[in-house]
Amino acid sequence: MTSPPPTEEREYPVHWEADIVLRDGGIAHVRPIRPDDAGRLVSFYEQVSDESKYYRFFAPYPRLSDRDVHRFTHHDYRDRVGLAALVGGEFIATVRYDRTETDEAEVAFLVQDAHQGRGVASALLEHVAAVARERDIRRFIAEVLPANRKMIKVFTDAGYTQQRSFTDGVVRLEFDLEPTEQSVAVMRAREQRAEARSVRRLLSPSSIAVIGTGRRPGGVGRSVLRHITEGGFTGRVHAVNRSFDAGLPVLEPEGVPAHRSVAEIPGQVDLAVIAVPAENVAEVVDECGSHGVLGLLVLSSGYAESGPEGNRRQRALVRQARSYGMRVIGPNAFGVLNSAADVRLNASLAPEMSQAGRLGLFTQSGAIGIAMLSGLHRRGAGLSSFVSAGNRADVSGNDILQYWHDDPATDVALLYLETLGNPRKFYRLARRTAAVKPVVVVKGARHFAATPPGHTVPVTRIPDSTVSALLRQAGVIRTDTVTELLDTGLLLSCQPLPSGSRVAVLGNSESLGLLTYDACLTAGLEPARPADLTTSAAPEDFHAALGAALRDPAHDAVVVTAIPRVGDELQGHPETGDDPDLAAALERAVAEAGGGKPVAIVHTALEAMGTRLAAAGIPAYAAAERAVKALAQAAAYAQWRRDAATPGKVPEFDDVDGAAARLDVARLLKDTGERAADGAPGVTLDEASAAALLARYGIAVRSALPAPDVATALDAARRLGYPVALKTTAPHLRHRADLGAVRLDLADPDDLRRAHEELTARLGKPEELHLVVQAMAPRGVDTVVRATVDPGAGAVLSFGLAGAASELLGDTAHRLVPATDRDAAQLVRSIRAAPLLFGWHGAEPVDTAALEELLLRVSLLVDDLPEVVSVDLEPVVVAAEGLTVLGASVRLARPPARTDLGPRALSSF
Repeated sequence: MTSPPPTEEREYPVHWEADIVLRDGGIAHVRPIRPDDAGRLVSFYEQVSDESKYYRFFAPYPRLSDRDVHRFTHHDYRDRVGLAALVGGEFIATVRYDRTETDEAEVAFLVQDAHQGRGVASALLEHVAAVARERDIRRFIAEVLPANRKMIKVFTDAGYTQQRSFTDGVVRLEFDLEPTEQSVAVMRAREQRAEARSVRRLLSPSSIAVIGTGRRPGGVGRSVLRHITEGGFTGRVHAVNRSFDAGLPVLEPEGVPAHRSVAEIPGQVDLAVIAVPAENVAEVVDECGSHGVLGLLVLSSGYAESGPEGNRRQRALVRQARSYGMRVIGPNAFGVLNSAADVRLNASLAPEMSQAGRLGLFTQSGAIGIAMLSGLHRRGAGLSSFVSAGNRADVSGNDILQYWHDDPATDVALLYLETLGNPRKFYRLARRTAAVKPVVVVKGARHFAATPPGHTVPVTRIPDSTVSALLRQAGVIRTDTVTELLDTGLLLSCQPLPSGSRVAVLGNSESLGLLTYDACLTAGLEPARPADLTTSAAPEDFHAALGAALRDPAHDAVVVTAIPRVGDELQGHPETGDDPDLAAALERAVAEAGGGKPVAIVHTALEAMGTRLAAAGIPAYAAAERAVKALAQAAAYAQWRRDAATPGKVPEFDDVDGAAARLDVARLLKDTGERAADGAPGVTLDEASAAALLARYGIAVRSALPAPDVATALDAARRLGYPVALKTTAPHLRHRADLGAVRLDLADPDDLRRAHEELTARLGKPEELHLVVQAMAPRGVDTVVRATVDPGAGAVLSFGLAGAASELLGDTAHRLVPATDRDAAQLVRSIRAAPLLFGWHGAEPVDTAALEELLLRVSLLVDDLPEVVSVDLEPVVVAAEGLTVLGASVRLARPPARTDLGPRALSSF
């Protein structure tokens, strides 16, 4: 082969590699085409039909010449880029762009006919567009034959701004590559459908192979096989073990076909349950991939939870499985359940098949999974589906949320999480799901100093309090314990959402009624005075009282408290914890009311009655505070749903100069060498540069003049005008009013001279204090506005009062960027000290409208400029009219190559 002269090639861009989920739920690997791909390219091209080749080259093109092969496999990764989608290590599709102008390139695709219709070209378009934007290409040109309707549809459906023309028998498409609201919506809708489909293939298989099934009863593999068969699985089941005797037709007593390897199984295998030692899993995965298995459930342990070697083994497992187009639940998984009548799958270590219900349950812990399954069983509740993902190296809570979002069998999503592998995506998915059905989360390892064993996730710096705030913003119901998770989930799964927070309390115990009343107040509900039916109340008394409370428009929900009845007329069975007559009366009252308001029952020493009621769709609780807490969570969620129905807007400001700000950032990063003096990535701007950049977004910072000595301080005060403030800007003393590091209202030169001498005498030499003089701001409330970019969560906007309120007590509110006008208003009002802003104890209210505008401007700046990784405005003095920013710090760093607005890709750690 004669090669053309070598061309300049850049370093291979590893970060362009990604695993993607295709439309049918399968997996493909996307990566740049390399010079060593010549053989793969030729083999791929030979499998493409003549028609597809004609559509690509506009002429008969039966084979690639040596020159073509070299041209299509050698790129500079800037002006000439080729990407390929691979399954099983072989090309199934390619895309290539060639730069024609400074910011323009021609793009062309070729998809193997057997893989057309799987959404490969759409996914490749997202990835090659992201690559082009990274290389400063802003527009693609595509020329397509009119008969190639599939490819035209790929371009027109992508959601990019485009122009279309027809010249010389060719359709010419021009489209801008900047993400639009429509293109992002299209991408995320495709992501949801594909990832949901990939989970559905795992939870609704038609055929299962249990690999590692022991020859004798006992052991993980044999136990799971028995649970599958005894649970009533409706599909085909196969037992696999290389030690089976040759010719063994059926494994008894389960009565399923026995095989020595997956390769011996006739027909399709949808799900392989792997229960072999970790060192043998790789060989099994190869067999499954070669046989066309769709997905894996890996129960085997010995992976990331066991140390560095196990972590490497885990990474290799995911790469290997995905290379064959398979998704993985696990490793170290407890298993999955699907109670649908047409599936009846119990591929788990739980001995009993769960009854059908409306709750979906995901857990990262097998032990917690056992506890929750047992708790639901005791309370007569059922599940739609259950996934215990173990180390969740591949399939995660994000994937399950994608599946539950439009799963008609799931009304409430329950998740036990210890880590968030992709926090920003989780918030996005949770918010979308919460808009249509409740998402309830309990998070373990909240205060754990390190990542729990087995969890390989990106580093995140955000504290747990911030995580809670962001979850609330997304509409997620966060509970403190697993018990609260089930309590809340049960109420939400069988009762309507309350239309408000007004609660009626009634029952046959005055003391229990008072406890319930107090619990309602503590939980932020508005309880009415408890109605005491007395201990002699009969079931019909409960029926009448509950019916009246449900009909009363003054109540949004009802809590019924019940203790065993006393007296000769007692028809219940207190020794068994049951009162069937009372249960029937309560059920009848709820049914007659039509189900418009939620009802919760608090029972004492009536456990069996509680189980009876729960089975009938009325949640029952053994303690008043548990019932009330669940009801309060439902009320808060209902309010979030009402607020979400009228979402806020991200405002635009006429005085913002984003273009100039981007030029400023590029210059500042170049001038500073993109690295701080301490060696950390990025650089903190000096005060002048920070103020200038903030001014581009309409944020004015009050100037401060240096005061290294008394004479300079006096001259600065003369220029600014009295009264002035004298303060230190040294990092270790900044804003430490408690140490006397700030002196205010200095009215004349004598005051200033005295303050300067006292500060230097008390706190150190002038050169150590970095003293400055600043004109006094109008009196008001000192606040803090911050925006910080976390590697996992993204940009977070924070607000609180300056000083101890936010620093000592953690009284700070948070929202994800970009913030809407509604988010800004909620930020200001959601801190506990908010009354200080609105005229507490007769004080004059401050200008919260100006404060909300400042928050929105900071949010816009951070959203527009990904290089801005932190903004700290402190203090911001909010007066009766207007506000003053007295201090500002801005940090810049190179942004990550890909963000949440980038192309669809599975997490890869």
